[in-house]
Amino acid sequence: MIPLRDNIPSKSFPIVNWFIIIVNVGIFLFEVFFLNQQQAEAIIYKYGLIPDQVRLGGLTSLAEIRITVLRPFFTNMFLHGGWGHIISNMWILFIFGDNVEDRMGKISYFMFYILCGLIASFSHFILYRHSGVPAIGASGAISGVMAAYMFMFPKSNILSFIPIFIIPFFIPIPAIIYIGLWFIGQLISGASSLMLSSNATGIAFWAHIGGFLGGIVTYKLFDTRRRGG
Repeated sequence: MIPLRDNIPSKSFPIVNWFIIIVNVGIFLFEVFFLNQQQAEAIIYKYGLIPDQVRLGGLTSLAEIRITVLRPFFTNMFLHGGWGHIISNMWILFIFGDNVEDRMGKISYFMFYILCGLIASFSHFILYRHSGVPAIGASGAISGVMAAYMFMFPKSNILSFIPIFIIPFFIPIPAIIYIGLWFIGQLISGASSLMLSSNATGIAFWAHIGGFLGGIVTYKLFDTRRRGG
């Protein structure tokens, strides 16, 4: 199922959502057009989250803590590994993020987005503590946005493209069903990946799961309408 649009228009221009999209796309385009393959890989290994390179002990200065521990948990969510990766992530954020920003307000939405990304990074780190594979991508933070959307706009419909054999179908699917099925798929894939290997490879399903659960737990704290804002 490929989501095309939802049926809830934004009440204001989603400047923060667009800012996040532009930053992610800008970094990716810089990697593609201004760096060679070796340089791009060096950026990913420097700023991606590599669990077995995060040292929790023996740090003697704030600078070491910032660079070794804090930086990769934050910077990895602004890196992407290919055109399909960046396009799919930014498209999902484009569809769901504007309404969540409307509901939360701009500053609260940005804080919520970053928090979900950090929770996603930490979830991946905990489950793949000894992995040497860099984890990158905004999908953990976006998973939290999807969770917030599902609870904030349960009556929304997501127009989805579903190809069956050679016939395209365009079907409105309730947001709670669309996102719920997506999350179930992440759980199944995440459980399978843990059973198959103790090292992270391919898609970081547990970052998605962690970001989503983080969104469920924290979205009410940022819901300005619920607080009367």
